[in-house]
Amino acid sequence: MTTPLTLPPKKDPQKRTKVPVLPPVARGRAALGLGVMAAQGRFGLQVCSECAAIQYPPRDACVKCMSEDLAWQDVDPTGKVMAETTIRVSPEPYFRERMPWRMGAVQLAVGPTLNCHLHGEIGRGDAVRMALKLDKAGQGVLIALPLKGSDVMQDDPVLRAMSCDPKHRRILISDARAPVALALTQAMLSAGAAHVFLGEPEAWLSWPERAELEGMENVSIMPLDVTDVSSVAKLAAEIGGKVDILINTASYVRVGGIMDNDTSFASNSFEVNALGLMRLAQGFGRAMSGRVQDGINSAAAFVNILSVRALSPDANYGAFGASQAAARSISQSLRAEFQSSGMRMMNVYIGPIEGDAWFQPLPPPKVTPNAIARSVVSGLVDGLEEVTCGDIARDVYARWQADALLLEREMTGGGS
Repeated sequence: MTTPLTLPPKKDPQKRTKVPVLPPVARGRAALGLGVMAAQGRFGLQVCSECAAIQYPPRDACVKCMSEDLAWQDVDPTGKVMAETTIRVSPEPYFRERMPWRMGAVQLAVGPTLNCHLHGEIGRGDAVRMALKLDKAGQGVLIALPLKGSDVMQDDPVLRAMSCDPKHRRILISDARAPVALALTQAMLSAGAAHVFLGEPEAWLSWPERAELEGMENVSIMPLDVTDVSSVAKLAAEIGGKVDILINTASYVRVGGIMDNDTSFASNSFEVNALGLMRLAQGFGRAMSGRVQDGINSAAAFVNILSVRALSPDANYGAFGASQAAARSISQSLRAEFQSSGMRMMNVYIGPIEGDAWFQPLPPPKVTPNAIARSVVSGLVDGLEEVTCGDIARDVYARWQADALLLEREMTGGGS
């Protein structure tokens, strides 16, 4: 049975913070597909297009017919633990500090036998469900999970090492005025977050949810304007060493295409949506990267909430879409920069938000703030890099993955 995590005592500043070390990084090109599936929360393996044989470990040619046409597909994750062992000594610095570590062999119902990490609640002979997770090096790894775990199964040390679970962590939400801020705050506290900091731009301007947020326990509203370097630097100096998960909710939206939109609106869109993300990363990124292995409430993730129009713009929101595409590009660069520390960069793609005045001209379906909050929490718990929320976002993301140029023509040519 998993031992529940307890809130750690206040850190002694005289004790050293562990220097981030990573699991082994080396992977062949074929094996990188495991990471692609894991980043999206999918469980899949290579499947031969010629003979339908499921492959493991990943390879360049089918083990049965030698075909090189091996597509990554979702497969049945259920299986049975055939063997287990406990590793107590390792030459790898990452694992050496985390011994003992359980490994095992699981035979899938669809055939292959997998070498994998074992959750603490399972043993030899148990029926399990397999999952692909990203380890601290950002590589896809296999872990066997119980079919129905305990209420605290996420506290298992092996699973938590592959997660960004908000439990006992401190959260910074960059814009308290955002339509999703209240729902996010409530969801983070319900998920066990120790504290939620909320950035407040233009403190002189009243807004409806402020009184409710101000009355919540373990919530602090603090000045933060993502368009102002000094504002970001000041807050980072005050709480940068405490933030474990940063969620960027700042967004500037205006209706209009490229040719008929005032360039001042476009400038504001880029200042908030793209450069605001850069300022947050520059202010908080280094301190967070240095605390990725700082115990139970270690720094874990940088989250960017993006419109799915970052992938395929809507001509009626031209400047907004361009700024979202720029923000996504910055996220991808940050993901590469964070990789050496093990911190996760998670993009959450959403459709038009219900209740946001700038999206009111658009027809349903729209996504609610509560749905976005649930997606952020589940994405963090699962340690994902790419999350979609809402029917529109899921549909656009799937079509973009299948054929980005076809999606562009569908969006501009009236395709559904």
